[in-house]
Amino acid sequence: MVQEYERAVIFRLGRLVSGGLFFILPCIDAYTKVDLRTVTFDIPPQEVLTKDSVTVSVDAVVYYRISNPTASVANVANAHHSTRLLAQTSLRNVLGTRNLQDVLGDRETISHSLQVGLDEATDPWGIKVERVEIKDVRLPVQLQRAMAAEAEASREARAKVIAAEGEQKASRALKEASDIIAESPAALQLRYLQTLQSISAEKNSTILFPLPIDVLSYFMRDK
Repeated sequence: MVQEYERAVIFRLGRLVSGGLFFILPCIDAYTKVDLRTVTFDIPPQEVLTKDSVTVSVDAVVYYRISNPTASVANVANAHHSTRLLAQTSLRNVLGTRNLQDVLGDRETISHSLQVGLDEATDPWGIKVERVEIKDVRLPVQLQRAMAAEAEASREARAKVIAAEGEQKASRALKEASDIIAESPAALQLRYLQTLQSISAEKNSTILFPLPIDVLSYFMRDK
């Protein structure tokens, strides 16, 4: 019995039988059932040398289905096995033309390129490659450490820049305040009163009130 999601490819005396109602004749007929549902397989980790001479290990997953049952039987000995082997070589070939930065940051584009290339290559076999996804990219341990150190250095540099910007803003604010006080004696007196208020809010046993500068100047002139 052939299920709804299956197709039967029949050969009678070595010749392909056309579609339609059929009966299997013993001894002279041979048939193969083909499953039309989407299947997946994992591409095992592939050691790849990128365009900028960095060795990475990459694995992926492929989604495909048989779109032409007759071609999948008549044009290739084992469509599923051949598709798996072709996927491995295609993954290595595509990644070999990319820099490490592209491999790490542009997986979607690489996956699309793999899907298009595989779909075109397997079309004569009656295969429709629906999707390819890169699962993982593993770097050498030494390179991982170097990248981690670079990232840490970048964070430290950014923190220093932020701190320097904060100090610059604080210095600018102090200068503006100093200019205002220098231009307005009333602003100096207001600052003096604010300082006294903050001191009085503290629970100190003794509070020393400094004399105003103009009073000290008066006594110094008398001498």
